[in-house]
Amino acid sequence: MADSNREESVLGALQWKQLHVSETRTQQTTRATCVLNGSHFSEGARGLSIQDECRGGPRTLRQELERRRGALGVSAGDGALSKQEGGPASVAEGLSSCFCPRNKVCPGTHGFLFSCRRPLLLGSTFFIPTGRRTYAGAVEPVGSKAVLVTGCDSGFGFSLAKHLHSKGFLVFAGCLMKDKGHDGVKELDSLNSDRLRTVQLNVCSSEEVEKVVEIVRSSLKDPEKGMWGLVNNAGISTFGEVEFTSMDTYKEVAEVNLWGTVRTTKSFLPLIRRAKGRVVNISSMLGRMANPARSPYCITKFGVEAFSDCLRYEMHSLGVKVSVVEPGNFIVATSLYSPESIQAIAKKMWDELPEVVRKDYGKKYFDEKIAKMETYCSSGSTDTSSVMDAVTHALTATTPYTRYHPMDYYWWLRMQIMTHLPGAISDMIYIR
Repeated sequence: MADSNREESVLGALQWKQLHVSETRTQQTTRATCVLNGSHFSEGARGLSIQDECRGGPRTLRQELERRRGALGVSAGDGALSKQEGGPASVAEGLSSCFCPRNKVCPGTHGFLFSCRRPLLLGSTFFIPTGRRTYAGAVEPVGSKAVLVTGCDSGFGFSLAKHLHSKGFLVFAGCLMKDKGHDGVKELDSLNSDRLRTVQLNVCSSEEVEKVVEIVRSSLKDPEKGMWGLVNNAGISTFGEVEFTSMDTYKEVAEVNLWGTVRTTKSFLPLIRRAKGRVVNISSMLGRMANPARSPYCITKFGVEAFSDCLRYEMHSLGVKVSVVEPGNFIVATSLYSPESIQAIAKKMWDELPEVVRKDYGKKYFDEKIAKMETYCSSGSTDTSSVMDAVTHALTATTPYTRYHPMDYYWWLRMQIMTHLPGAISDMIYIR
């Protein structure tokens, strides 16, 4: 029960942090002003108060709730609001009803979390898990829209190609091993659909990327109207602590995950701009929070996040929407690692370590870290439907979200704690 209460308290604290806060310092006094539905919340020496320009002078939070109790059907009690005729049963529900129409509320012991059909504030959509969002307002018609998905040999890309095809898109599935007859490529080709075409694509090769641009352009009914969507999914992963990882490995992962995303996006932007279309970049929860033994992967995904933000700012006036999808742990579902592949990577890593590193850390420490990686790789979600839904929404919604978080609740909460609370707190919780 205590753990549950602490979790709800953290959620409540995180919700307050999402409010748009601007701080000014005057004579050693900090005054935070939060704009919320025309009222101004101020935190000063006398505590939390409300200044509503339309209704007179400052009021305390309780006075504001009292003022609205008639409409809400509630009355004040000690430290909470008591329920009357179906009204809200807590301060959390009272606040949510006051300021958040068509809401749901998850009250905590010491805090609260809003779950609204619409984002409470612009730019604050990231604090709501994907499963609670309303996916509505689709762009029509889908059937005339062309989309390129990279990395379709297996994993997310393979599933996305089939999923988007089933939704009516004209799908170009970029596959690294099409020329080698990979099983995934054969399965996609076996659909024998004129709306799904596999193309040879190594995102590390500018020559192959430009060839695919020409293939897509020549396949469009009207190239001047452009191509609707690009899903940058191609990526590779590895593991190993910083001193266990070679510079070649860092460069290899970055070449695919980061520079491959940049290279492909730059080449296809002229077509996407003409359609005022979409760019969807597959990042990771590890693009928002770092993790031991994953530095090559984290570096590249943090880079994808920054690139996506910069691109979103630049494309805004041109009508192109840019979204980032940050999946949680789907290693089992995507078959990214097998026990055999982990052991093979570990053996190669150990053999190539400098002698001083092997001596200082020792084989026992190294093997313990590899065992942890094996445990992590055998866990996680097996259902990728949340990722498919997120990408589909980003491609079809009139107003797609900036970021999507298809992940288990544990990882979502951990990401909020690590990105919103002081580092000393998250370090205390998660560094072992």
